[in-house]
Amino acid sequence: MQFPNDKKGKRVAYYGLCIALAFVLSYLESLLPVFTGVPGVKLGLTNLVVLVALYRMKVYDALFINVVRIILVGLTFGNGYSFLYSLAGGIFSFVVMVILYRSKKFGSVGVSVSGGVAHNFAQIAVAMLIMETHALLFYLPVLILSGTMAGVLVGILSGQIVKRLPRDL
Repeated sequence: MQFPNDKKGKRVAYYGLCIALAFVLSYLESLLPVFTGVPGVKLGLTNLVVLVALYRMKVYDALFINVVRIILVGLTFGNGYSFLYSLAGGIFSFVVMVILYRSKKFGSVGVSVSGGVAHNFAQIAVAMLIMETHALLFYLPVLILSGTMAGVLVGILSGQIVKRLPRDL
């Protein structure tokens, strides 16, 4: 049976696809070795899905996908602390990316890099609160560099994906 112009059903299907893809990318990322020796350094592949959703769906759709992904990954692969780090990083980076995206002054690479760096700032802030030490600020230069490099990669990939997707997701 076919439902003509079933936009709600189409949107729910896109939600499911995006959440599933972000979940799989998160799992794949956990399998990749980290060569920096610094805890918390990742490629940020799941941000690829969030960026594409931000550029091709509504902001609230992208937020929903991001939050559900964080919850599912936290429940499946994480613990309470990793969930807090992910939630803080995910929400703060999302807010930064939305502000830059709406300004129309940044392309996907700039939005992605800013999101990656913001994610690292939020995670360091949460870690400093939990561990009650400012010594973690010494990680910040490495995390800023890794967030920038990962942001460039994810920004380029998301820009290419966005160009190939229809506008009315």
